[in-house]
Amino acid sequence: MSKVFARNLLFNKQVMATDGTEIGTLSNIVVEIKGGQVIDLMVNPNSAFDVSRYKKEDNYILIPFSAVSAIKDYIIVDKMKARA
Repeated sequence: MSKVFARNLLFNKQVMATDGTEIGTLSNIVVEIKGGQVIDLMVNPNSAFDVSRYKKEDNYILIPFSAVSAIKDYIIVDKMKARA
């Protein structure tokens, strides 16, 4: 993926899968301190979303930034790449 500026990663932005499934809302990001690369998105999942195949931390699911395919009005992720 090309460069993504922090202003495009607005918190409370909706996260959707490439198949149109609404995953949840972006709550925070995990960043590598040394290089500054975004590692994971911390997503507050929708109550109807099955989180059983995802890495979890507290009440959030962690989606690897490498699974992100687009950031516009929504953050679009590939569910197959996002699963733990």
